[in-house]
Amino acid sequence: MKQFLNEMTVEKKNHTRREFLKRNSLNGLGAFMLPAILEKNPGKGNASAEISQEGSVTHLVTGEPAVLGGKPLRVGKKWPEWPIWDSESDTRKVGDVLKSGVWSRAKIVTEFEKKWAETLGVKRSLSVVNGTNALIVSLNQLNIGIGDEVIVPPYTFIASVAAILANGAMPVFVDTDRETFQIDPDKIEARITSRTRAILPVHILGLPVDMDRIMAIAKKHNLYVIEDACQAHLAEYNHQKVGTIGTAGCFSFQNSKQLPIGEGGAIVSNDELFIDKCYSYHNFGYPYGNAIGNVSAGAIRRGTKVRLTEYQAAIGLAQLARLDSDTTYRAERAEYLKAKIAHIPGIVPYKLYDKVTRSAFHVFPFRYHKEAFSGLSRSAFIKALGAEGVPAMSGYGELQKQPYIEEAFQSTLYKRSYSKKQLDMAKYNEQNACPENQILCNEEAVWLFHSMLLGSKSDMDDIANAIEKIHKNADKIKKSIQS
Repeated sequence: MKQFLNEMTVEKKNHTRREFLKRNSLNGLGAFMLPAILEKNPGKGNASAEISQEGSVTHLVTGEPAVLGGKPLRVGKKWPEWPIWDSESDTRKVGDVLKSGVWSRAKIVTEFEKKWAETLGVKRSLSVVNGTNALIVSLNQLNIGIGDEVIVPPYTFIASVAAILANGAMPVFVDTDRETFQIDPDKIEARITSRTRAILPVHILGLPVDMDRIMAIAKKHNLYVIEDACQAHLAEYNHQKVGTIGTAGCFSFQNSKQLPIGEGGAIVSNDELFIDKCYSYHNFGYPYGNAIGNVSAGAIRRGTKVRLTEYQAAIGLAQLARLDSDTTYRAERAEYLKAKIAHIPGIVPYKLYDKVTRSAFHVFPFRYHKEAFSGLSRSAFIKALGAEGVPAMSGYGELQKQPYIEEAFQSTLYKRSYSKKQLDMAKYNEQNACPENQILCNEEAVWLFHSMLLGSKSDMDDIANAIEKIHKNADKIKKSIQS
């Protein structure tokens, strides 16, 4: 992701909604240019030009692929940059905090927490240094640790699993539903044992999990549900914000996220005592709220220090002001793009569960079937897209197969806490095999970063036309690469 972000932000400029409006109004000129284009290009085989709802003209899908030396489809165009920063209003807010000299946790952090809770429609929010620690603290304060098992999907960022290992618990992987990119609810119960304490569903890519199924399974087996909503800011399932449905919800405000602070995270919950315990834990274990004790005696529980700073919270408040409108804008563009590419053979866009009422789109995902592209590999397809001016990436690898798990199992903590049979990696890998996830990770998944969805409909047309151009020339591209 870092490499992808670097490609997306070569030059740093302020990017505001005013720029979107200006850009879109200029795109409207395309409607007047269409007759001239058609007049100069009569009878160009199957090439065609279309007017989008915004009035822009889609590119003619002709010419040599850029990856083979042809002219790129996008020339002289830039994708929206990320993160967005209003140099006037945003800088003033952060500057006021810096000038105050009060930089450690104080009233601005509390204000951010209250506004984040209000935004989500949940009772309480606690900010921490990052989304990873939001997960770690949540698991810890639910007393999930050594000897416990936590069900988690393999298609997620490593933090979801790192948090389980950090508490000494055992991650249990449940395979992916490739159509939705989410944990497959049909396969969860088969993985539940007497040691299972929680389900950690991840609303990965900003697309909500089937929470009705998750909550029903959790209730049946008396399990906690800790929602990893680190990529799903303002996404909704049945008109309820994700992260507010389970026992706890965890969010990330890392620089690539839709609400970017640089680093930062939050825990949300309607359980007052739970949040008070998390607050105590995140502040050295000192008493707080219902987590009371003898103040003069000092800390009442084991704790750590993962407090957010005032200037981070000020950045968060600045970003929060445009989160809702940006989320709506992305969703509209995603639906437009989805409709544009769904007809292309070999391209299968994401599928949402029936009760999903809003998606957050940390990325725009689709599945690529090389058979429909003359056997052109996914990596070659992504390279060809990039050459046309459409940056893309393949996404996650197989998380359950990476060396960090075996390293954890070889640690003193795990060796003293689990039997040799439980730490047998060959057996563990066999039990945690995820064949659907293997296909998704190694063959199918293609991602477009969320800031691209802040572009115009003409930009979305460019993406669709680039894919179409590669599809029409797939055999030529493959032969060139093989030769």
